[in-house]
Amino acid sequence: MKVARLLIVLASLASVSCGYALVGRGTVVDPTIRRIGVPLFRDATARPGFDQKITSKVIEELLKRGRFDVVEEREGVDAVVDGELVRYDATPVGFSGTANGPTQASRYAITLTARVRYTKTGQDEPIWANEAFTFKDEYEVGNNPETFFDQSGQAQERLAQAFARSLVAAMLEAF
Repeated sequence: MKVARLLIVLASLASVSCGYALVGRGTVVDPTIRRIGVPLFRDATARPGFDQKITSKVIEELLKRGRFDVVEEREGVDAVVDGELVRYDATPVGFSGTANGPTQASRYAITLTARVRYTKTGQDEPIWANEAFTFKDEYEVGNNPETFFDQSGQAQERLAQAFARSLVAAMLEAF
């Protein structure tokens, strides 16, 4: 009887402490990092103002975490997020038209690729780095070519927000 009880207790303890844990569940942050600098991302994409939009969205995402003071400079900070927008592609992925008329793009996929390093001040090795951090979105143009720029601008705004959210999660949650 004692052996049976002992086996039941051991079995229940083994099932409770199985050793598995969820990766990326918490924020992995050096507690000495309180102030993060996010200077303007460099821009090799030639998209006017896109560097400012991305930088501002990254700052907003870091501020949402509520753990940091975030500034747009390198001096007087505990860590720096250096970024460069390397590539921006808009590729038609959907087409419309009639059998007798011209075919035109009606849906575009946009892809943004950036080189990012998150480094603690005074250290050479980054806390986190990605040479080709990529994010994608799609948008409809429709049949009216005049709406292309409106949809493109909205898609860039969505892309910037989602890119920043994903980037900050990757940096801080060690994915």
